[in-house]
Amino acid sequence: MFTGIVTDIGEITALTPTAQGQLHRLRIACRYDRATIADGASIACNGVCLTVVASGVENDKTWFDVDAAAETLAMTTANHWVSGTRLNLERALKIGDELGGHIVAGHADGVATIVSRDDLTDMARFVLRTTRDLARFIATKGSVTLDGVSLTVNTVDDVTFSVLIIPHTLAVTTLGAWRAGGEVNLEVDLMARYAARLSEMK
Repeated sequence: MFTGIVTDIGEITALTPTAQGQLHRLRIACRYDRATIADGASIACNGVCLTVVASGVENDKTWFDVDAAAETLAMTTANHWVSGTRLNLERALKIGDELGGHIVAGHADGVATIVSRDDLTDMARFVLRTTRDLARFIATKGSVTLDGVSLTVNTVDDVTFSVLIIPHTLAVTTLGAWRAGGEVNLEVDLMARYAARLSEMK
């Protein structure tokens, strides 16, 4: 589990397609202490929970390898990642950690498209579009996770919704580089999903 609070920005330094394109091995450089990364650890990469299969240090820079399987490639923006792609990173929660965002599973539900970006005096406003199936889980003042970042929904209009991003978040995540037409990983709020499921069973 995660909180949607990004703790580093990693960069893909190598990408190797394997198994007839059904699996991608990614090497990601980061600033984490190599000694704290164990094989089998979970790290959210742009909101996608991936399992560490190897790690090391090269040129004083920590790296770790993960595999992105067919489902991940089909459901997320991972199929567009290339060497040089920057990723929001978050380590898995430990008992006693501060829950600064909201409960995030790291299981992206799909992709949202950035419709527009408005740079305001003290923040940026993004309007995004998603599918009707996912839009029903998004509510004004509710939570969403976009590229691994926990955000509060500002407005909702049918299948579009908006978020306001403060300067700090723009500076310490990849959101500062977002532009209209781009795609981002979307995870809806777990509580909204469970509430909808309970309502369906009545």
